[in-house]
Amino acid sequence: MTALFALATSLLWGLADFGGGLLTRRVPALTVVVVSQAVAAVVLGVVVVATGGWSEAGPQLWFAVAAGVVGPVAMLSFYQALALGPMGVVSPLGSLGVAVPVSVGLLAGERPGLPQFAGVGIAVVGVVLAGGPQLRGAPVQRRAVLLTLLAAFGFGAVMSLIAEASSTVTGLFLALFVQRLTNVAVGGAALYTSVRRGARALPEEGGAGAVLGALPALALVGLADVAANGTYSIAARHGPVTVAAVLASLYPVVTALAARGVLKERLRGVQAAGAGLALVGTVLLATG
Repeated sequence: MTALFALATSLLWGLADFGGGLLTRRVPALTVVVVSQAVAAVVLGVVVVATGGWSEAGPQLWFAVAAGVVGPVAMLSFYQALALGPMGVVSPLGSLGVAVPVSVGLLAGERPGLPQFAGVGIAVVGVVLAGGPQLRGAPVQRRAVLLTLLAAFGFGAVMSLIAEASSTVTGLFLALFVQRLTNVAVGGAALYTSVRRGARALPEEGGAGAVLGALPALALVGLADVAANGTYSIAARHGPVTVAAVLASLYPVVTALAARGVLKERLRGVQAAGAGLALVGTVLLATG
């Protein structure tokens, strides 16, 4: 069950990243984040009311609030790092956030077997390579590296925090709802600040109409992200966090394959090798 839900997490996060990446070509990135998370919050609010999730409210929801604060900060840091580039360095480094939940699991006393330890190492190397690391070219700005590492830590922290935010299915719905509300509040504040500094909240072509036209796609991105958080929380509760975290972090492979299938982008040799290693690591983790 752990492997199944963790792999579902990778699929959902990979598709959400791919969809979000396409949308940011037409709509400002911060607007994509705020609108997609707002739609997800509305849907989750309905689910919470329908399932009676409010009865699960308790101190553990502070983990969801923390995840909601850390998530947008990590995403903004990642976007800024990508803008500074090169993407061939930033993208693979962003995958290193898996070290946070893996470390948490080890500190909590988890001791995977030898095949699983090997699977962890192979899968992490595969994920980094699948991002297409840039091994040559212009030097990387120190600020880009620091921002990427901050983003990676944030992504990993969100995985750990959301796993602690609930102990039941209805509680999970409530925790995800609280996380999304916090995402919208933090992201909305960042969007307001950027607009005050002269940035645009709406696309240059189409304005608000373009955002409304993209609303179904924005909703899919937001709901896929929510579902991924939910499946990861279930995976982390039903098995070793070290295994769940690594399998859930294979989403860059999914994003690369989606770009290959939809946009006809050619995978570089290093990316194809990374996808293969990630698959080997997955098999070891799932069967170890």
